[in-house]
Amino acid sequence: MDYITVRQAVEKWGVSERWVHKLLEDGRIEGAVRFGRAWMIPKDAQKPADARKIRNKGGGGKNA
Repeated sequence: MDYITVRQAVEKWGVSERWVHKLLEDGRIEGAVRFGRAWMIPKDAQKPADARKIRNKGGGGKNA
């Protein structure tokens, strides 16, 4: 399996290095492996969805 570094994931996904580390620490990147202080991320890993975003289902919101 081919791996990429955290910095390569940052460039690929367009997010901050801190955010990638947070995703890794939370176990949200499938197949990622830690070697000492370094993380290796599978090359084909997908960027996890941002769990902070609220998805509007069209129900009684503020402007309804």
